[in-house]
Amino acid sequence: MKVGAHYLNDARCQFTVWAPLREKVAVKIWSPNEQVLPMQPLEYGYWQVVAEGVTPGTRYVYQLDGESDRPDPASYFQPEGVHGPSAVIEQSAFAWTDGGWTGIAQEDLIIYELHIGTFTPEGTFEAAIAHLPRLKELGITAIEIMPVAQFPGERNWGYDGVYPYAVQNSYGGPEGFKHLVDACHQAGLAVILDVVYNHVGPEGNYLGDFGPYFTKKYGGDWGEALNFDGAYSDGVTDYFLDNALYWLETFHIDGLRLDAVQGIFDLGAKPFLDELSDRVEVLSQQQGRRLFLIAESDLNDVRIIRSKEQGGYALDAQWCDDFHHSLHTLLTGEQQHYYQDFGRCQDLEKSLREGFVYSGQYAPHRKRRHGNSSAAELAEKFIVYIQSHDQVGNRILAERLPKLTSFEGLKLAAGTILLSPYLPMLFMGEEYGEEAPFFYFISHSDPELIQMVQRSKEEEFEKVGMAGDPYDPQSPEPFQKSKLNWEQQYTGKHQVLWEFHHHLITLRRTIPALKQLDKHCLEVSSRETDKLILMHRYAEGSQVFYVINFGDRAASFEADPHSQNWRKILDSSEPKWLGSSSTLPEKLTAHESAEIPAKTFALYEASV
Repeated sequence: MKVGAHYLNDARCQFTVWAPLREKVAVKIWSPNEQVLPMQPLEYGYWQVVAEGVTPGTRYVYQLDGESDRPDPASYFQPEGVHGPSAVIEQSAFAWTDGGWTGIAQEDLIIYELHIGTFTPEGTFEAAIAHLPRLKELGITAIEIMPVAQFPGERNWGYDGVYPYAVQNSYGGPEGFKHLVDACHQAGLAVILDVVYNHVGPEGNYLGDFGPYFTKKYGGDWGEALNFDGAYSDGVTDYFLDNALYWLETFHIDGLRLDAVQGIFDLGAKPFLDELSDRVEVLSQQQGRRLFLIAESDLNDVRIIRSKEQGGYALDAQWCDDFHHSLHTLLTGEQQHYYQDFGRCQDLEKSLREGFVYSGQYAPHRKRRHGNSSAAELAEKFIVYIQSHDQVGNRILAERLPKLTSFEGLKLAAGTILLSPYLPMLFMGEEYGEEAPFFYFISHSDPELIQMVQRSKEEEFEKVGMAGDPYDPQSPEPFQKSKLNWEQQYTGKHQVLWEFHHHLITLRRTIPALKQLDKHCLEVSSRETDKLILMHRYAEGSQVFYVINFGDRAASFEADPHSQNWRKILDSSEPKWLGSSSTLPEKLTAHESAEIPAKTFALYEASV
C-alpha cells in the first residue's frame, strides 16, 4: 500500500496512512476550506480516503482517534517545518529533461560527497547547480548528497531527519531537489542520495503515534531501533522499502548510500537489506539504467556485498573504513581511539590488495576478533576515501586533512586514493585543500534536546582535556564556518592541488592499467622501515608501477621487474606540484635502483 497524499488531478487527492492500532483516523484539511474527512480502514492497518476540492499546496494533518493532530508520516513536503502541517504536491508537474540519461557504469564512479547547506553560501539545491561544471571539469562522475529528508530547523547534517519522504524545506523542497538532479544528469553526473534506515531523529518524530515503528528488543545507538522483524513489522518494512523506491523513481536518483547498516536490526527470514536489493534490481531492469545501493557498514562483513547465490545481500558496494584508517594513520601518526588498530604500511598494503584489513584477527581497540576476508570480492565493491563528513565532522575540532598533514601529505593521499583499484570518493573541497572545518551543527527548537547536545559536546571536550569553551552546535557560527571557500581553488597552493587531483583522475580514466579495477591484476608490497608502498598494476597492453614514500627521509627502491622500460609520468616532488625538487630518474629499467624523496608519490608507465 503506497502511503502518503497522492494527487489525482482535478482537485482530488487520495490520502493513505498506516495506523494499525488506532480505532479511527481522519484527514484534517486546513486549506482552502477546513474539513475533517473520516478515513476507511483497509487490510493490515492501512486507512484511506479520497478528498475532493484539494489542490497542490493544500495543508493537512491526520487526526488520530479524534484527539491528536499529526503531520503525515509519509509527507512529501513540510513547508512549515517538522511540527507544521504536511502539504499536498503534484509530483508529475515537474518537466524533466533527462530522458536520454542512462546512468554511469559502476566501475566509472568517481564520487564527490557534499552537504547542501554548506556547499554554497546560499545552502540550497539551486545554488549548487552553478558548481556542477567545475566538478565535471575535475573528472567527478557522481555526487553523493548527505541526507535531505526534513529535519528540525535549517542547520543539520541530515541524520536527524524525521520525515523520510519529505525534502528539506530550507534547501528548496522537492521542486528544488528535482532541478538539481535534472541539472546533474544534463551535466553527465550521477546522483547518489544518503538515506537513513537505522533510526529516526528525536525532534518532530511522531511515527510512534501512528504505529509500532520502534522496538525495545534491540539497543540502538541513536535511540530505539526501528521495528523490522517484530509484530506489525510488515508496515514498517514496506514504509522504508517504498521510500527507497520513491527516491529512485520520483526524483530520478541513481543510487542510495545506506547509513550505518549495522544499526538495521532484522533477524527475519527475509531481512530488510535482502528485500531492498531485490526491489531495486527489479526497478533497475524496468528503467533500463543501473541503480546503486551503497552501504556504510562497521561490520567488515562481506555478506553485505556478496551475491544472493553466495548468501549475501547483493548490495553494490560499501565504504571501506579500513582503507581510510590505514591511510590516515600513516599521514598523521594519530593512534587514538580506533586508529590504534592501524598505523603500519602493511595495513595499507593489505587494504590495497584485499579491501578489509581486519578479516578475522584480533582488533585491540575492539577487544575482539573483527571482520571476515574480502580478498575474493571485486574491487569495484569498495569505496575508498581519506575525508568524509564523519571522519572530519566527528573530530572534536572538526579539522580537515590540511590541518593534520603537510601539503606533501595531501598529495600522497590524493595519489593513493585516486590511483587505487577501488572506487574513489572525495569530500567537498578536498580537491583544492579546503581548510575550513566541518563542524557538527543543529538548529533544534526543543530546549531540553538542545541542552543535551550541548552537554554532550562539553563532555567530549573535557574528556580529551581541551582548554577553553567548546563550540555550541546550536549556534549559527559553526554552520557558517563550515561553508566552503570556493575562491581558494583558483589561487596558490589550492590551485596546484586542484590541478594535481585533475591530473590523477585523467590518468585513472585514460591508462588501461589504472582504469581496469581488478584485484587479480595487481601486486603490492611494503617496507615498514622506510614507510614505503610499492604497487604494480596491469591490463592488456598496459602496465604501471608506483612508489609511495610516507616516510620522513628518502628511500631506495628497485624498479618493477615486469618491464624493461619504465617512463615516469607523475612525480609529486616536482616543482610544478610545489615539490622541493625532482630527483627521480625519468626512465628506469627492471631492477634498476633509484631513490624516492620523503613524502613523495611517483608513477611509472611501461614503454614499448
